[in-house]
Amino acid sequence: MKKDNNKQPKKSRIIIDILLSIMLVILIVLTALFILKQQKEKNSEENVLAYTDLVKEIQAGNVEKIEMTVGTTTLKVKLKDIEKEKTTIMPSTQVFTELVQQKVLEDNNIKLETKTPSLLSQIPSYIISFLPTAIMLALFIMIFKMQGLGEKGQVYDDTERKTKVTFDDIAGLDEEKEELREIVEFLKKPKRFTEMGAKIPKGVLLYGKPGTGKTLIAKAIAGEADVPFISMSGSEFIEMFAGLGASRVRKLFEKARKLAPCIVFIDEIDAIGSRRTSNSGAESENNQTLNQLLVEMDGFSSEETIIVLAATNRPEMLDKALLRPGRFDRQVTIPAPDLKGREEILKIHAKDKKIAEDVSLYNIAEDTAGFTGAELANILNEAAIIATKKEHDAITNEDIDEAVKKVTVGLEKTSRKISEKDKKLTAYHEAGHAIVSQFLPTQTAVKEVSIIPRGMAGGYTMYKSDEDKYYISKTEMEEKLIALLGGRAAEKLILNDISTGASNDIEVATKIAKDMITVYGMSDIIGPISLKDNDGQLEYQMFGDDMQDAIGKEVKKLIDTAYQNAQEILKQNIELLHAIATELIAKEKINEEEFNKFFN
Repeated sequence: MKKDNNKQPKKSRIIIDILLSIMLVILIVLTALFILKQQKEKNSEENVLAYTDLVKEIQAGNVEKIEMTVGTTTLKVKLKDIEKEKTTIMPSTQVFTELVQQKVLEDNNIKLETKTPSLLSQIPSYIISFLPTAIMLALFIMIFKMQGLGEKGQVYDDTERKTKVTFDDIAGLDEEKEELREIVEFLKKPKRFTEMGAKIPKGVLLYGKPGTGKTLIAKAIAGEADVPFISMSGSEFIEMFAGLGASRVRKLFEKARKLAPCIVFIDEIDAIGSRRTSNSGAESENNQTLNQLLVEMDGFSSEETIIVLAATNRPEMLDKALLRPGRFDRQVTIPAPDLKGREEILKIHAKDKKIAEDVSLYNIAEDTAGFTGAELANILNEAAIIATKKEHDAITNEDIDEAVKKVTVGLEKTSRKISEKDKKLTAYHEAGHAIVSQFLPTQTAVKEVSIIPRGMAGGYTMYKSDEDKYYISKTEMEEKLIALLGGRAAEKLILNDISTGASNDIEVATKIAKDMITVYGMSDIIGPISLKDNDGQLEYQMFGDDMQDAIGKEVKKLIDTAYQNAQEILKQNIELLHAIATELIAKEKINEEEFNKFFN
């Protein structure tokens, strides 16, 4: 592997940054002083009194006070009946001494005061004259540094490193790891593939929701292949100065060529790789940066073993030119882990934590369907913090349950004072959700119901999430709407009034209903048509002017039907609703076992 003899230690660059910052601060201060001095001199010039005129004014008895600055020939003269002071420049200090010796001042009852010179007056003139040059020099250094030209091709922020992460540190992505092992082999033994006539892939795009492990798996590839890993975020390429993004792309790939074989990793590539436009300004700068990236990826020779890895959670935003063969040849989806994957991820993150013997990681994995690796790691970390605060010897099941609620719903606010009226409303609202869900076959079991505020919610109904879902049926979505509107239905039925507490439920329900009609084609009247374009905007114009009205009517029909069904379920189980709400008012929280007793 080629060594970079021009590599600058991180410590040296930090010192340079500090010195440059100090220099800029000094220049700013000097500039401010320079402006103040210029303004002061300008004001003084407007009120100049010649020396000969001063003598005349003294002899005429018009001078009230004279102020002398020590070490200078400048006098401040206060004339009678004139508010503003005048400035007189004496030919020399000797002339002023002679004026005093002649007792001109004393004879005319003029007060003489002396003062020390100000900071502004002590700045040497040669420093002031050098100031514009210094400012231009500092600006040049700053722009020079921003372009990366001053670092001799060094990758920004010391991101060049060999990672210690391997595939053993990644759980729940067995098929994805197997797919990416080929990249490791390309990097380790490129000649084997080139001799066979195979072309080494230039780029691999990793996409999936945030927290699924895209960055981690990129580091693991570099760690397995034992090659340098050069990492940058897409936002680091974009600056306010035009052309800097393209310059940084060039410098990044220059460095990569010196370090080949290596991996270049661009996180959040959608920041620079979004579709090109014909607009000017910031979007034009983005176009230049993307064009340079395309040019660099096309410019790899067969001898240069450089793999470009990129990560995004918005693949639909990327320019088509990035995704064609010869650039990002491979596109690998990094999904949220399944049950087995979640258990393996929890085992990795539980290694350095004290876990109680009765804690089952499998049970935690069962209750966290849909959670990403980052969220699972966060839950165990929060559980460790909670256990420490409660002075437990190890992390208990209660600590983990509390951590899950804290991450998903928010911090419990037990100290908040709630009126009896609000408590009753919240109790019936949450009881409405729970009871309606219990009578809907497709909805998951209730795990806990609480009227203690958490996060932004006044109360919550928590459901068991013990099943990984890849598809959702129309019936399940319709019953989800009924469950969401169960709280509002209970308010109306019991209190004959409605509150703002159901606003989030209504928002979620409306979105589900709109997606059923416009995305999933679940309307018999609209038909199996997706009306959303690539940017998520509705495109109903092509179907005529009546389509918008038809969509609105279908969405409203779904919501109205769900609301009526929720009310019917609660009317048929009115005694159950009263009993559970009363229990909630008394205990504030009901767990799964206590809730199920009402139905047994």
